[in-house]
Amino acid sequence: MAEKKTKKAASQKESKTKGKAENQSAKKDEAKDIKIPSRLGDYYKSNIVPALMKTFSYKNVMRVPKLEKIVVNMGVGAAVADPKVLEEAMRELEAVTGQKSSVRLARKSISNFKLREGMKIGAKVTLRKVRMYEFLDRLINVALPRVRDFRGLSDKSFDGRGNYTLGIKEQIIFPEIDIDKISRIMGMDVTFVTTAKSDNEAYELLKEFGVPFMKKEVKSA
Repeated sequence: MAEKKTKKAASQKESKTKGKAENQSAKKDEAKDIKIPSRLGDYYKSNIVPALMKTFSYKNVMRVPKLEKIVVNMGVGAAVADPKVLEEAMRELEAVTGQKSSVRLARKSISNFKLREGMKIGAKVTLRKVRMYEFLDRLINVALPRVRDFRGLSDKSFDGRGNYTLGIKEQIIFPEIDIDKISRIMGMDVTFVTTAKSDNEAYELLKEFGVPFMKKEVKSA
């Protein structure tokens, strides 16, 4: 019994160590200085900042909310039975974001799903600065228009703290994914983390960037 506990503890420690190393590798990749122009970054400074200052009557430019980072997650439950599925997901996530991904580990064990704490169940990429703007540009102008019967994004997915999460059902909306080379359709969650103090400010910020929200219905008196 003691031997089993020792092996389990060693396995969990090894999984956490690997996960930490992969996360550190992703952060190093993310922190590289990329000296290329950012179209949306320049647009934010020249157009969005003045627009938001007028809308919310900010007296100090430092109060204007900004997009801090974009986090892209792919949950891969099938990886519990087949680790190769996770490898494929990581390759596709890296192709879509242009940045090395890190592995997400299960935080707790769930016997019904044969899931143990420390198992690899997903992949994640955190985008900042130039890569963040470049991904947002492609998401708005290339990927989302390829969604079947797309009518706009709901404005109900803000978290109350100025952050917004978008669920994408199929990774094939990104042109970087070759549909003839994938083995299965996988979705992902894209979270926009902003410095906005309210959801209304975050909504206006993202709308100014061109995020295609559905038009709000005007209620008649």
